[in-house]
Amino acid sequence: MRRIVISRLNLSEASTRLSAARVLCDGVSMVFPSGQTAVASASFGVAAGEFVSLVGPSGCGKSTLLRMIAGLIAPTSGRMLIHDLPAVEARRSERIGFVFQEPRLLPWRSAAHNIRLPLEFDGSARATLDVRVPEALALVGLTGRDAAKTPRMLSGGMRMRVSLARALVTNPDLLLLDEPFGALDDILRQQLNAELVRIWMDQRPTTIFVTHNVAEAVYLSQRILVVTPAPGRIAASVPVPFDYPREPKLRATGEFARCTGEVSDRLRETSR
Repeated sequence: MRRIVISRLNLSEASTRLSAARVLCDGVSMVFPSGQTAVASASFGVAAGEFVSLVGPSGCGKSTLLRMIAGLIAPTSGRMLIHDLPAVEARRSERIGFVFQEPRLLPWRSAAHNIRLPLEFDGSARATLDVRVPEALALVGLTGRDAAKTPRMLSGGMRMRVSLARALVTNPDLLLLDEPFGALDDILRQQLNAELVRIWMDQRPTTIFVTHNVAEAVYLSQRILVVTPAPGRIAASVPVPFDYPREPKLRATGEFARCTGEVSDRLRETSR
Protein backbone atom coordinates (compact mmCIF):
# COMPACT_ATOMS: atom_id res chain seq x y z
CA MET A 1 0.00 0.00 0.00
CA ARG A 2 1.42 3.38 -0.99
CA ARG A 3 1.48 5.91 1.85
CA ILE A 4 0.05 9.31 1.02
CA VAL A 5 2.18 12.03 2.56
CA ILE A 6 0.37 15.25 3.37
CA SER A 7 2.48 18.32 3.99
CA ARG A 8 1.62 21.69 5.43
CA LEU A 9 2.68 24.75 3.45
CA ASN A 10 3.85 28.01 4.95
CA LEU A 11 5.25 31.27 3.63
CA SER A 12 8.88 30.28 4.22
CA GLU A 13 8.51 27.02 2.27
CA ALA A 14 6.76 28.75 -0.62
CA SER A 15 9.37 31.50 -0.84
CA THR A 16 12.44 29.28 -0.46
CA ARG A 17 11.65 25.82 -1.82
CA LEU A 18 9.32 27.01 -4.60
CA SER A 19 11.01 30.24 -5.66
CA ALA A 20 11.73 28.78 -9.12
CA ALA A 21 8.10 27.76 -9.70
CA ARG A 22 6.22 28.99 -12.71
CA VAL A 23 3.44 30.30 -10.43
CA LEU A 24 4.34 31.60 -6.97
CA CYS A 25 1.70 32.76 -4.54
CA ASP A 26 3.67 34.39 -1.73
CA GLY A 27 1.65 35.46 1.34
CA VAL A 28 -1.21 36.74 -0.82
CA SER A 29 -4.30 38.37 0.68
CA MET A 30 -7.36 39.89 -0.95
CA VAL A 31 -9.66 42.33 0.86
CA PHE A 32 -12.53 43.65 -1.22
CA PRO A 33 -13.76 47.28 -0.97
CA SER A 34 -16.70 46.02 1.10
CA GLY A 35 -14.21 44.97 3.78
CA GLN A 36 -14.67 41.24 3.14
CA THR A 37 -11.41 39.27 3.32
CA ALA A 38 -11.61 36.55 0.66
CA VAL A 39 -8.01 35.27 0.89
CA ALA A 40 -5.56 35.66 3.78
CA SER A 41 -1.80 35.02 3.60
CA ALA A 42 -2.05 32.20 1.04
CA SER A 43 1.24 30.70 -0.14
CA PHE A 44 1.99 27.98 -2.67
CA GLY A 45 3.96 27.30 -5.83
CA VAL A 46 3.15 25.44 -9.04
CA ALA A 47 5.95 24.07 -11.21
CA ALA A 48 6.06 24.38 -14.98
CA GLY A 49 3.91 21.68 -16.58
CA GLU A 50 2.35 20.60 -13.26
CA PHE A 51 -1.38 19.87 -12.84
CA VAL A 52 -2.60 21.18 -9.47
CA SER A 53 -6.14 21.42 -8.11
CA LEU A 54 -7.46 23.82 -5.49
CA VAL A 55 -10.13 22.15 -3.35
CA GLY A 56 -12.20 23.82 -0.67
CA PRO A 57 -15.75 24.67 0.42
CA SER A 58 -17.89 27.09 -1.55
CA GLY A 59 -16.98 30.73 -0.90
CA CYS A 60 -13.48 29.95 0.41
CA GLY A 61 -11.65 32.16 -2.11
CA LYS A 62 -10.62 29.56 -4.72
CA SER A 63 -11.98 31.59 -7.64
CA THR A 64 -10.44 34.75 -6.23
CA LEU A 65 -7.05 33.04 -6.12
CA LEU A 66 -7.49 31.94 -9.73
CA ARG A 67 -8.37 35.46 -10.88
CA MET A 68 -5.28 36.81 -9.13
CA ILE A 69 -3.11 34.20 -10.86
CA ALA A 70 -4.64 35.25 -14.19
CA GLY A 71 -3.76 38.87 -13.43
CA LEU A 72 -7.43 39.91 -13.63
CA ILE A 73 -7.23 41.40 -10.12
CA ALA A 74 -4.23 42.40 -8.00
CA PRO A 75 -3.77 41.12 -4.44
CA THR A 76 -4.22 43.55 -1.57
CA SER A 77 -0.93 42.32 -0.12
CA GLY A 78 1.69 39.69 -0.85
CA ARG A 79 3.10 38.66 -4.23
CA MET A 80 1.43 36.75 -7.05
CA LEU A 81 4.19 35.99 -9.56
CA ILE A 82 4.27 34.28 -12.94
CA HIS A 83 7.88 33.54 -13.90
CA ASP A 84 9.07 36.20 -11.43
CA LEU A 85 6.77 38.88 -12.86
CA PRO A 86 3.69 40.20 -11.03
CA ALA A 87 0.69 38.42 -12.51
CA VAL A 88 -0.98 41.67 -13.61
CA GLU A 89 2.13 42.38 -15.72
CA ALA A 90 2.79 38.80 -16.82
CA ARG A 91 -0.63 38.50 -18.46
CA ARG A 92 0.62 40.87 -21.16
CA SER A 93 3.42 38.51 -22.18
CA GLU A 94 2.30 35.07 -20.98
CA ARG A 95 -0.12 32.90 -22.94
CA ILE A 96 -2.85 32.26 -20.38
CA GLY A 97 -6.03 30.29 -21.04
CA PHE A 98 -8.97 30.76 -18.67
CA VAL A 99 -12.07 28.54 -18.53
CA PHE A 100 -14.92 30.00 -16.45
CA GLN A 101 -17.66 28.20 -14.52
CA GLU A 102 -20.08 29.06 -17.32
CA PRO A 103 -19.12 28.80 -21.02
CA ARG A 104 -19.66 32.55 -21.60
CA LEU A 105 -20.03 32.21 -25.34
CA LEU A 106 -21.26 35.00 -27.61
CA PRO A 107 -24.74 33.81 -28.65
CA TRP A 108 -24.61 35.37 -32.14
CA ARG A 109 -21.31 33.70 -33.05
CA SER A 110 -20.80 30.13 -34.21
CA ALA A 111 -18.67 27.75 -32.15
CA ALA A 112 -15.71 28.34 -34.49
CA HIS A 113 -16.05 32.12 -34.28
CA ASN A 114 -16.25 31.95 -30.48
CA ILE A 115 -13.08 29.87 -30.41
CA ARG A 116 -11.17 32.31 -32.63
CA LEU A 117 -11.85 35.33 -30.37
CA PRO A 118 -8.52 35.23 -28.45
CA LEU A 119 -6.62 35.06 -31.74
CA GLU A 120 -8.58 38.02 -33.09
CA PHE A 121 -7.73 40.04 -29.97
CA ASP A 122 -4.06 39.15 -30.50
CA GLY A 123 -4.22 40.36 -34.09
CA SER A 124 -3.33 36.93 -35.48
CA ALA A 125 -3.21 36.53 -39.23
CA ARG A 126 -6.10 34.85 -41.07
CA ALA A 127 -3.81 31.95 -41.96
CA THR A 128 -3.17 31.34 -38.24
CA LEU A 129 -6.90 31.33 -37.50
CA ASP A 130 -7.56 28.89 -40.32
CA VAL A 131 -5.08 26.42 -38.79
CA ARG A 132 -5.52 26.92 -35.05
CA VAL A 133 -9.33 26.89 -34.83
CA PRO A 134 -9.82 23.46 -36.49
CA GLU A 135 -6.97 22.11 -34.34
CA ALA A 136 -8.67 23.37 -31.17
CA LEU A 137 -12.02 21.91 -32.26
CA ALA A 138 -10.45 18.51 -32.89
CA LEU A 139 -8.56 18.66 -29.58
CA VAL A 140 -11.83 18.84 -27.60
CA GLY A 141 -13.63 16.29 -29.76
CA LEU A 142 -15.85 18.62 -31.84
CA THR A 143 -16.50 18.18 -35.55
CA GLY A 144 -16.62 20.60 -38.46
CA ARG A 145 -20.41 20.37 -38.33
CA ASP A 146 -20.33 21.45 -34.67
CA ALA A 147 -18.14 24.42 -35.62
CA ALA A 148 -20.95 26.04 -37.59
CA LYS A 149 -23.51 25.83 -34.76
CA THR A 150 -24.38 28.74 -32.48
CA PRO A 151 -24.39 28.12 -28.70
CA ARG A 152 -28.18 27.62 -28.51
CA MET A 153 -27.79 24.67 -30.90
CA LEU A 154 -25.25 22.94 -28.65
CA SER A 155 -25.75 20.85 -25.53
CA GLY A 156 -24.33 22.02 -22.20
CA GLY A 157 -21.39 19.67 -22.53
CA MET A 158 -20.64 20.81 -26.07
CA ARG A 159 -20.78 24.47 -25.02
CA MET A 160 -18.20 23.70 -22.32
CA ARG A 161 -16.03 21.97 -24.93
CA VAL A 162 -16.18 25.15 -27.03
CA SER A 163 -15.16 27.19 -23.97
CA LEU A 164 -12.22 24.83 -23.37
CA ALA A 165 -11.21 25.02 -27.05
CA ARG A 166 -11.28 28.82 -26.86
CA ALA A 167 -8.86 28.67 -23.91
CA LEU A 168 -6.59 26.22 -25.75
CA VAL A 169 -6.52 27.89 -29.17
CA THR A 170 -3.55 30.11 -28.25
CA ASN A 171 -1.52 27.08 -27.07
CA PRO A 172 -1.37 28.51 -23.53
CA ASP A 173 1.60 28.04 -21.23
CA LEU A 174 -0.73 28.45 -18.24
CA LEU A 175 -4.25 26.98 -18.20
CA LEU A 176 -6.66 28.06 -15.44
CA LEU A 177 -10.02 26.35 -14.96
CA ASP A 178 -12.65 27.60 -12.52
CA GLU A 179 -15.05 24.69 -11.76
CA PRO A 180 -15.80 24.27 -15.47
CA PHE A 181 -17.72 21.00 -15.12
CA GLY A 182 -19.67 21.80 -11.95
CA ALA A 183 -23.05 22.18 -13.69
CA LEU A 184 -22.78 18.96 -15.74
CA ASP A 185 -24.21 15.53 -14.90
CA ASP A 186 -21.78 13.04 -13.43
CA ILE A 187 -21.37 10.87 -16.54
CA LEU A 188 -20.60 13.86 -18.78
CA ARG A 189 -18.36 15.31 -16.10
CA GLN A 190 -16.27 12.14 -15.99
CA GLN A 191 -16.05 12.10 -19.81
CA LEU A 192 -14.73 15.65 -19.85
CA ASN A 193 -12.33 14.84 -16.99
CA ALA A 194 -10.84 12.12 -19.20
CA GLU A 195 -10.67 14.53 -22.14
CA LEU A 196 -8.90 17.13 -20.01
CA VAL A 197 -6.29 14.59 -18.85
CA ARG A 198 -5.67 13.60 -22.48
CA ILE A 199 -5.29 17.25 -23.54
CA TRP A 200 -2.97 18.03 -20.63
CA MET A 201 -0.78 15.03 -21.46
CA ASP A 202 -0.59 16.18 -25.08
CA GLN A 203 0.01 19.90 -24.48
CA ARG A 204 1.51 19.94 -20.94
CA PRO A 205 0.47 23.46 -19.96
CA THR A 206 0.92 24.43 -16.32
CA THR A 207 -2.63 23.78 -15.11
CA ILE A 208 -4.53 24.99 -12.04
CA PHE A 209 -8.01 23.55 -11.63
CA VAL A 210 -10.55 24.84 -9.11
CA THR A 211 -13.20 22.43 -7.82
CA HIS A 212 -15.11 21.45 -4.70
CA ASN A 213 -15.38 17.87 -5.95
CA VAL A 214 -12.67 15.83 -4.24
CA ALA A 215 -12.92 12.78 -6.52
CA GLU A 216 -12.57 15.02 -9.58
CA ALA A 217 -9.45 16.63 -8.12
CA VAL A 218 -7.88 13.25 -7.32
CA TYR A 219 -8.60 11.89 -10.80
CA LEU A 220 -7.14 14.91 -12.59
CA SER A 221 -4.26 16.18 -10.52
CA GLN A 222 -0.67 15.50 -9.62
CA ARG A 223 -1.15 17.48 -6.42
CA ILE A 224 -4.09 18.93 -4.48
CA LEU A 225 -4.01 22.10 -2.40
CA VAL A 226 -6.61 22.15 0.38
CA VAL A 227 -8.09 25.62 0.98
CA THR A 228 -9.62 26.61 4.32
CA PRO A 229 -13.05 28.22 4.67
CA ALA A 230 -12.98 31.98 4.05
CA PRO A 231 -10.72 33.77 4.39
CA GLY A 232 -8.91 31.23 2.23
CA ARG A 233 -5.50 29.89 3.26
CA ILE A 234 -3.61 26.85 1.98
CA ALA A 235 -3.94 24.25 4.73
CA ALA A 236 -2.22 21.27 3.07
CA SER A 237 -0.61 19.93 -0.07
CA VAL A 238 -1.62 16.37 -0.98
CA PRO A 239 0.37 14.50 -3.66
CA VAL A 240 -1.71 12.17 -5.86
CA PRO A 241 0.13 8.83 -6.24
CA PHE A 242 -1.18 7.74 -9.65
CA ASP A 243 0.62 7.60 -12.98
CA TYR A 244 -0.79 8.90 -16.25
CA PRO A 245 -2.69 8.08 -18.35
CA ARG A 246 -5.57 7.54 -15.93
CA GLU A 247 -8.35 5.20 -16.93
CA PRO A 248 -11.96 5.58 -15.67
CA LYS A 249 -11.62 2.28 -13.76
CA LEU A 250 -9.11 4.04 -11.46
CA ARG A 251 -12.10 5.56 -9.64
CA ALA A 252 -13.19 2.09 -8.49
CA THR A 253 -9.88 1.16 -6.82
CA GLY A 254 -9.19 1.09 -3.12
CA GLU A 255 -6.18 3.37 -3.49
CA PHE A 256 -8.32 6.00 -5.21
CA ALA A 257 -10.80 5.78 -2.33
CA ARG A 258 -7.98 6.14 0.23
CA CYS A 259 -6.57 9.23 -1.50
CA THR A 260 -10.04 10.77 -1.79
CA GLY A 261 -10.62 10.02 1.90
CA GLU A 262 -7.34 11.70 2.92
CA VAL A 263 -8.27 14.91 1.10
CA SER A 264 -11.82 14.80 2.48
CA ASP A 265 -10.45 14.37 6.02
CA ARG A 266 -8.27 17.45 5.61
CA LEU A 267 -11.24 19.44 4.34
CA ARG A 268 -13.26 18.43 7.39
CA GLU A 269 -10.37 19.35 9.69
CA THR A 270 -10.10 22.84 8.21
CA SER A 271 -13.84 23.40 8.74
CA ARG A 272 -13.78 22.74 12.50
